[in-house]
Amino acid sequence: MVNNVLRRDFFTAGAALPLAASRLLAKDPPGNPEPRRRILFLCNSLGFYAPNFFPSVKGDLRSSRYLTELSEEFPMTVFQGLYHPGMETSNHDSEKSFLTGAKKPESPHFVNTVSVDQLLARQLGVETRFPSLSFSLYDRGWGCSWDQRGSAIPPMSNVDTIYDLLFTEEDSQAKRRQLEKDQLIIDFLQSEIAAKMAVGDLLDLATYRQVLFELKRRFEREQHWLEVKKPQAESELSVGNEFPFSTKVRNLFELSRLAFLTDSTRVITVSLDWVYGAIKVPGATAGWHTLSHHGGKADLLNPLVLVEQDIWKQIAYFLRMMANTPDGNKTLLDHTTVVIGSNFGDSSNHTCDNLPTLVIGGDYAHQGHRPLDQATPLCNLWLELLHQHHVDVVSFGSSNRESGLIRV
Repeated sequence: MVNNVLRRDFFTAGAALPLAASRLLAKDPPGNPEPRRRILFLCNSLGFYAPNFFPSVKGDLRSSRYLTELSEEFPMTVFQGLYHPGMETSNHDSEKSFLTGAKKPESPHFVNTVSVDQLLARQLGVETRFPSLSFSLYDRGWGCSWDQRGSAIPPMSNVDTIYDLLFTEEDSQAKRRQLEKDQLIIDFLQSEIAAKMAVGDLLDLATYRQVLFELKRRFEREQHWLEVKKPQAESELSVGNEFPFSTKVRNLFELSRLAFLTDSTRVITVSLDWVYGAIKVPGATAGWHTLSHHGGKADLLNPLVLVEQDIWKQIAYFLRMMANTPDGNKTLLDHTTVVIGSNFGDSSNHTCDNLPTLVIGGDYAHQGHRPLDQATPLCNLWLELLHQHHVDVVSFGSSNRESGLIRV
């Protein structure tokens, strides 16, 4: 029997693993003309000021203060009328359910469910070094991504660490030692499962088996990629110090582009989680969270708009870089679905209806401004995105049907 340290390592590793694909490193059949498809989800955890986000004139994206310039450059669809059921009293905890739709995240007994990006990673991440990547503004231990057991997948927030993960060669000897330790954990878990079955102890058996499955797939993947050199990429990372918030957001986007460009992953989540203390953007220095609870007061609303405009400036830069990056006979943006949204419709009132939701790229038949006839679960959109990426599921989260939101 392994010691308690190894037992602890097993449960820690299991809680932090991304959802692995069921077929490892499968290759497309020869001559398959379908391009590599990628997807990025961005959650702006304090939302966007709705009068500046949604078009004031139905069907006219030019009447959106935030989107008017973007709409002239990029194909996009703005959905108006999406919401997350079961979030009425969830406050900031609703962020945990942005990509899962799990209800009542504020409950002390809440257990999350798998996030949509991780189901997509099963399908899209089988050939890449990383099935998925999760980024955030700072290190709080959780972001947008949740594994099959509803455990948080800790996002990465340090730009240098992310860059090294993608492009700096590892110490192969140290990695092999880690793999030897991982093999011990796998052996331990297999013996634990056998022992439980022998005595009829079925408690937590499904969890043990799921963790074993994920550990084995990660082990096989890391064994394979240990022998494959990491790619090289031309970096456009910013080193500006005057506006560290802006620089951080821009660099997380640029690292996302480089990860897609080098086919290091095809699924990324970015969490713009609100930062404690003051942030500085051109024209404003203030506490972002405080500003978001503006109550309609101009002295808070005006600097909040400057913060949000700066975020849209970074989004626009990222989209231009993607649109200017060739990918086959089209561009990286054509082959990447970029989803921008929030858990809040109105962060000032902590409401989770009429969520700001924007889909860009992906080579869809975009619809511009798409106001919905009735309130529609956001998970309907997640379900359709799963189907567009060939993930065969009947429902997802709080979805109630396909709503024809995505057009091809």
